[in-house]
Amino acid sequence: MDIQLFAIKLDRPLTEEEERALAELMPPERRERLRRTKSAANRNEHICAYAALRFGLYQVFGWRELPELAYSRYGKPYFAARDDVHFNISHTRGAVLVGIHDSPVGVDIEKIRPVSERMMQRIARVTTEKEFYESWVRRESRGKWAGNGLAAINAADSPTMLGEKFHFVETFDGYAACVCTHSTDELAPLQKFRLEDMR
Repeated sequence: MDIQLFAIKLDRPLTEEEERALAELMPPERRERLRRTKSAANRNEHICAYAALRFGLYQVFGWRELPELAYSRYGKPYFAARDDVHFNISHTRGAVLVGIHDSPVGVDIEKIRPVSERMMQRIARVTTEKEFYESWVRRESRGKWAGNGLAAINAADSPTMLGEKFHFVETFDGYAACVCTHSTDELAPLQKFRLEDMR
């Protein structure tokens, strides 16, 4: 199976009705976490990330419900009873990216925004914001594939490991995105959708 990718651009805030309806579709523990999120924009991103996952699982497998989630030692969610289906979600200011595959996958998307030259040199040894965020999403997707997050982000931008593959993905203008996998499967064409499609 090719690696399935779904992206949504959050080009407007959710209405109160949309926020209530989509939040009800989230796993209970994620809804609880959502209640502690004060920023409306951050709430919208979290809500839409899980809505995008449900949308993707419906498109790929016809599933109408999320299977029960479990969490790795570092908090990476996975399906407790479906080790044949792997997923990863990422959200940033104004966008969500979801990857679904039959083997582990890591995805990351970041909005490209101003970064100081000092920060670009210190963290990624690059000279442009685009290069900085490409380095960032590469590291994040690697960490999310492995399920050890910050350890990969804080490490130097190390060479590709045996069997590891990175795919940079064109999602939306002004964003950088990357997929990390150890599979030989290709990326399926990115499916973009709108808030209205998730109803």
